[in-house]
Amino acid sequence: MFNVIITGIASLLTDISSEMVYPLIPLYLAALGAPPAILGMIEGFAESTASLLKVFSGRFSDKLRRRKPVAIAGYAGSTIGKVLLYVSQGWGLVFAGRMVDRFGKGIRVAPRDALIADSTSEGKRGKAFGLHRAMDSLGAAAGVAISIWLVSTLGHNLAPHDYQRIFLFSLIPAALGVAALFFVRERRKETKVRGLPRLSLKSLPTKLKWFLFVITLFALGNSSNQFLLLRAKNLGMSVLSVLAAYLLYNAVYSVLSYPFGHLSDRIGRKRLLVAGYAFYGLVYIGFAMTYKPGFVWLLFALYGVYSALNEGLEKALVADIAPQDQCGTFIGLHSTLTGIGLLPASLLAGGLWTLWGPAAPFWFGGVLGFLAALGLAIVL
Repeated sequence: MFNVIITGIASLLTDISSEMVYPLIPLYLAALGAPPAILGMIEGFAESTASLLKVFSGRFSDKLRRRKPVAIAGYAGSTIGKVLLYVSQGWGLVFAGRMVDRFGKGIRVAPRDALIADSTSEGKRGKAFGLHRAMDSLGAAAGVAISIWLVSTLGHNLAPHDYQRIFLFSLIPAALGVAALFFVRERRKETKVRGLPRLSLKSLPTKLKWFLFVITLFALGNSSNQFLLLRAKNLGMSVLSVLAAYLLYNAVYSVLSYPFGHLSDRIGRKRLLVAGYAFYGLVYIGFAMTYKPGFVWLLFALYGVYSALNEGLEKALVADIAPQDQCGTFIGLHSTLTGIGLLPASLLAGGLWTLWGPAAPFWFGGVLGFLAALGLAIVL
């Protein structure tokens, strides 16, 4: 579990940095005068472009038989992205900063997760990925808490330069997260793998093929979390209240990730994954229907339950199914397929919001969430 803890520390520190920044981006863009469609474009391109890299970085780490250097490069890229946010004066550099930040994530995720899988046995992977997600989301909660403190210190009505000061502070934990990864103890291989089997639809295990098909369709309704934050602001919540609600989400996510992961080792992944997508549908329908800011707190808490039920357990399931010598490839493929839908999903969400109002993208996402729960119940 040593490598799980070290990668968890790296993710904790990186997420402190990222979540100091992430919930402020839609508010920063609004302060710069950018409309919701720009937010959808930025998040869609950033997340989807990064997702394309995950399968390639995972496969590269399989061929190289080294996860650590690839993961370090990815974490370093995310740090550089925050430098661009700090120097931004308009939405163009915000776009560039998010692209570089997500480019780094695209490089690091699959090798890091494969490293976790390599370091644990099949019967303990739910617990291992649950622990990693718990530390990751604990860092996210801490980052949001720091952001709340900085916003309250700087004043509620922030000017663009106030946001930039917070972006500067976020570089400290980002750099420490990169440094932590140098302590990973990776088992060295004498030789590199030559000629891995060609990755094709036919080569996928049947169960994995159907699982990836269902979650890829679901991804079309899974727009960026930025729209949840923008919806909360749209309902009349202050900047501090939006950040506090997002903190609640991360706190619930952090507290439940490890026990849900441990439980999945005992009872299997299927029931928990199906429940997670049902929670997603419930949350999004709630965001579509509510007109009361007070109800938003409950919705963010339930969204934390969804994340704890799904994100770590999906990776554990893929690691269980994937051939051992291609673990990085299949984990990367999963991340690519789930992330690539963020471009059309976020563009669609921005368009639906603009054309039919703020509730429209949440009706669409909620329906797809319930359909995904039904689909997984059938194929798993």
